[in-house]
Amino acid sequence: MKNRWSNLGLMILMGAILMSGLVGCGTQIPSGHRGVFYYKFGDGTEMGKIYPEGFLFHFPWNNVFLYKIQLDERKEDLRVLSADGATIGLEVSIWYRPIVDKLDSLQVTIGPQFFDIAVAPALRGQARSVIGRYKPEELYSTKREIIASEILHGMREQLKDKYVTVENVIIRDVGLPQKISEAINAKLEADQESQKMQFILTKEKQEAERKRIEAQGIADFQKIVASGVTPSLLTWKGIEATQKLAESPNTKVIVIGNSKNGLPVILDATEK
Repeated sequence: MKNRWSNLGLMILMGAILMSGLVGCGTQIPSGHRGVFYYKFGDGTEMGKIYPEGFLFHFPWNNVFLYKIQLDERKEDLRVLSADGATIGLEVSIWYRPIVDKLDSLQVTIGPQFFDIAVAPALRGQARSVIGRYKPEELYSTKREIIASEILHGMREQLKDKYVTVENVIIRDVGLPQKISEAINAKLEADQESQKMQFILTKEKQEAERKRIEAQGIADFQKIVASGVTPSLLTWKGIEATQKLAESPNTKVIVIGNSKNGLPVILDATEK
């Protein structure tokens, strides 16, 4: 009886030891992640196989390194120099992700901290190189998208063998020294005022041209009318009008005058 209880206790103890050993025998790979397997007592990183989402069973002395494969964003605050030596503050966002089928190579060459080791230094270096070719007013106004595109192109070239893809670089904010900012704002205001004045002048020139064309049309019309109206036509029209008045039933007095055109003077007898 005593031996039976001893065997039962030994089995319970062995079961507890076994269960405690199995607690760490697996890794949950979350959604949007992939895993790279590492054999502690074997060949190290398992090359050629990337593990998908789900639970991966393994012995507790082995390990699975997790990598987020979803598009990720990081914001960086940078201080760089422009072409004329001014200190520029930048708030930059970068969209990036690791190359999924190269995660094993990324694990061996760089590791899970690839952003801090490779991506961030590439961003800082390319930002300094590109912005050093531009003046502050260009970065502040017209060339921001062009500069961001050049930084993106330079980063892709620098990281093409680092197993990381950079999707986009966005310059969110630009900080300039106060004097430079005031000078740029004054220049922009002057440019806007100049454009406004140019618009007014153009509008006035258009209005003057319209009036000139209108006046020319009136003059042309008067010239045509004057060339077609002769003394004989006026006399004939006067005779027609006199004839119509004579045929009217209304009482009237017609006085034939001796004016130059010989037209009659017509007086209405009803007027007082």
